[in-house]
Amino acid sequence: MRVALVDAGGANIGSVRCALDRLGVDSVLTGDAELIRACERVILPGVGAAAVAMARLRELDLVDTLRALRQPLLGICLGMQLLFEASEEGEVETLGLLRGRVTRLPEAPGVRIPHMGWNRLVPRRQSALLAGIEPGAQCYFVHSYAAPVTEDCVASSAHGVPFAALVQRGNVAGAQFHPERSGAVGARLLENFLREDLA
Repeated sequence: MRVALVDAGGANIGSVRCALDRLGVDSVLTGDAELIRACERVILPGVGAAAVAMARLRELDLVDTLRALRQPLLGICLGMQLLFEASEEGEVETLGLLRGRVTRLPEAPGVRIPHMGWNRLVPRRQSALLAGIEPGAQCYFVHSYAAPVTEDCVASSAHGVPFAALVQRGNVAGAQFHPERSGAVGARLLENFLREDLA
């Protein structure tokens, strides 16, 4: 299996690639639409700002390519946020593959922004992405913006308020946390994305 890592300028690309290497999976970092369409799985990593990442995708002429993919697509961290319709961060239109708008996590007494560290997953519905992952499993998060809990939410987490931690609609999936930094749980999620039928 060959996996395309979309070169959207995310700072986590190297660690995602290392995580795939540990699973014995061949990955290629690319901004080439034809190569992305030819791979069996596509991962959209991202760390940074939504407006900057969308500008990069437009510069590479990849927006329509990502919207039209039929193979499984996984967004990670900012990459997951880009799957939604819009982001409050920079007031930017995003890919629109999932319904909803990404907003800044609200500040509150005892709630630090950004949300940084380990947090629990609360399953919301069945999905092949959760195979072998126990309820309450902990994953590593670093983010200030978050997606809403909608019908596409597979698992949520909470930092002051609940937010979508893992989402899926058909072949489109996303993890707000960093599976590449989440130990055995993150490795299992990546393996599920690579091996399971998400249809």
